[in-house]
Amino acid sequence: MTEMVDITLIQYLLAIISGIAVGFSLGLIGGGGSILAVPLFIYFVGINHPHLAIGTTALAVGLTSFINFYQHFKRKNVNFRIAPVFAFVGGAGVLLGAFVGLTIKGGELLFFFSLLMIVIGIFMYTSKCRLLPDEGSRDNAKKTNYPKVSAFGILVGFASGFFGIGGGFLIVPALLSSSKIKIGMAIGTSLFAVGTFGIVTSMEYSLSGQVLYLVAIVYVIGGIIGGFFGTKLSVGMNKKLLRKIFALIVVAVGIYVAISSYPALIHVL
Repeated sequence: MTEMVDITLIQYLLAIISGIAVGFSLGLIGGGGSILAVPLFIYFVGINHPHLAIGTTALAVGLTSFINFYQHFKRKNVNFRIAPVFAFVGGAGVLLGAFVGLTIKGGELLFFFSLLMIVIGIFMYTSKCRLLPDEGSRDNAKKTNYPKVSAFGILVGFASGFFGIGGGFLIVPALLSSSKIKIGMAIGTSLFAVGTFGIVTSMEYSLSGQVLYLVAIVYVIGGIIGGFFGTKLSVGMNKKLLRKIFALIVVAVGIYVAISSYPALIHVL
């Protein structure tokens, strides 16, 4: 049964704006934007329930990822030999991560989430991974290291379930390092895993009443709108510069969340 929380019309409107912001950033830089979904849910929408934030935004991220995945599917930009291995094996890690996350108090979990944000921001700022498909490379599934794909799937799945993140920023490098697929194919393939991880996380959280379904749907609607405009605006822009600017924003928000949630951690200690 979903936890009883009174949501005002203003908060639903703010949720749409939050979804637009997340979708816009995803469309603009191609990944990592979903990391802002949880802090926007808590600090902008004003629903200060960390577990609800993770469960609800995980569902929104999962649904949005499958919508985007369909576009890659139509373009035959998905490796169906790798996608189910990463997603379904990683699902075990998601279940474990979500279970552990639900046992931790909201304030503590939010503090750990803030540390993850800072790490992700630094990673995005320093990463030299290509952002656009390399049309000159070839996909070679025969050279895929499936045990390595499975191991990465479990590790990323755990992080996804524990923090309620999509994990695309980790999945794409994992696929590139364990297989010979080009980056465009890796992005399309990763969306299947991101969608699966988000849905599985939200399912486990829903068993504890930690999902607001209508807010999640509103997030998705906003994400579709924001993604459309973000993708349109990104054409011809310097994505490496945009990625670095966004990374700095993620670090700044992470520091803010850490400062805000640190008292809860100190109280426990």
